[in-house]
Amino acid sequence: MNEKRKKLLLNILKLAVAFASFELSPLLKLLPITIFKLNVNKISTTTNYILSIYTYICLVIILFLMYRKELKIEWQRFKNHFAKNMDTAFKYYFIGLFGMMFFNIIINFVLKLGGPQNEKNVQSMIHSSPFVMLICAGLFAPIVEELIFRKSFKNVFSNKWVFVIISGLIFGGLHVIDYTFQNPLEILYILPYGILGGTFAYMDYEMNSVFPSITMHMLHNTLLTILSILV
Repeated sequence: MNEKRKKLLLNILKLAVAFASFELSPLLKLLPITIFKLNVNKISTTTNYILSIYTYICLVIILFLMYRKELKIEWQRFKNHFAKNMDTAFKYYFIGLFGMMFFNIIINFVLKLGGPQNEKNVQSMIHSSPFVMLICAGLFAPIVEELIFRKSFKNVFSNKWVFVIISGLIFGGLHVIDYTFQNPLEILYILPYGILGGTFAYMDYEMNSVFPSITMHMLHNTLLTILSILV
């Protein structure tokens, strides 16, 4: 087996581990629940949010250990041309944001679907615990999601457009398929989430670093969370 195939198989394995860690992350809560002998039926909202932060920290550690060598190189690449990278990242981000807004307008105002359930759940959590959600959504979620949906996928799919499309569709899909649809057309919410995810993927491919998309994803989530808190 040649080196190129070995590297591909290793990257596929890492992708599988990263994706499985993300999907099975709720199980990480079992350790502190067991250690502190918490009654799962009587866990307070605050405790549950603390456990969520703990879960995100675990995921960040797992992903960093998997990709630490590559991340160090990509961080230097991002830092050494910071101004140019951020200028390019903002341009791509606004294109993705425009696409996201376009699809949301079509879906919400033309088809009148009323918004995805995932977004309603997020808004509910923001209002119940804004500070914790600012940490989770603004800091940890972008790091975890970019390392999985961009970094892991880019290492496996070398073709730019295959990477962008698959990354965007899976990113969008996981934001909408984890709940029961009230209307089959709600599957269309994959489009606004997917176009932004695809833009982040394109951004990473062009600049050969995951840190531009991590930065823009953080800014995007933080601003939306703050707006939600204020409004």
